[in-house]
Amino acid sequence: MATLLAFHAHPDDEVLLTGGTLARAAAEGHRVVVVVAADGLMGARPAEGEPPRMAELRASAAVLGVARVVHLGYADSGHGPVLFPDPPDRPRFVRADPEEAAGRLAAVLREEGVDVLVSYDANGGYGHRDHVRVHRVGRRAAALAGVPRVLEATVPRDAVERLVRLVRALRIPFRYEDAALRDRFSARREITHTIDVRRFARQKQAALAAHRSQVAGTGRLAPVMRALVRLPVPVFGLLLGREWFAEVPRRAA
Repeated sequence: MATLLAFHAHPDDEVLLTGGTLARAAAEGHRVVVVVAADGLMGARPAEGEPPRMAELRASAAVLGVARVVHLGYADSGHGPVLFPDPPDRPRFVRADPEEAAGRLAAVLREEGVDVLVSYDANGGYGHRDHVRVHRVGRRAAALAGVPRVLEATVPRDAVERLVRLVRALRIPFRYEDAALRDRFSARREITHTIDVRRFARQKQAALAAHRSQVAGTGRLAPVMRALVRLPVPVFGLLLGREWFAEVPRRAA
């Protein structure tokens, strides 16, 4: 069986773009590993214990069947026009030396003997600076470690537009500009893999609910996350029951 490693920017990202695929791979007997670049904290780490969002990530990973969770050691870079100074105990991911970050990830790839690396498309999905850096660091780490296959998680732009229209129609607060999202993610022609994960909708929804601080928080995506975890499982599966990837180098679908 294969070893699949999913490289994500922050805790909760592992569910939204790849949760069903990770659950399906684990259920089919593959070893699944999740690595996050940042721990979800903007400030210093707590003196004792791990950051709350890392604990939530471990709970989510357990639901999905993930065998191992690794944090590369960076702080969240935040989203918006202001890039705040680094906390005193570690750099923000976007300020980290890309070669150093790729080296840290490559060490995990070699240790695990990874067959498939999952990261992000060139847009970093919706454009978060940490997500764009995941794309760059993921590709470099795969080259350093000689990973045979790299799949970049994404969503077809037309599917994003349909989801945004639905969110607007349901009057769920959604603090993203529609026009900006149209140029993010990937064109349909770039998609090489569409994974049907409807059988794992219950796990994916439960894994999302494990990120309690984000579901109950005040972040830009929190209202949408609250709506998603309250949906009947069949409806959740209808909306989020497919996940998309573009393989590097890109090949015919």
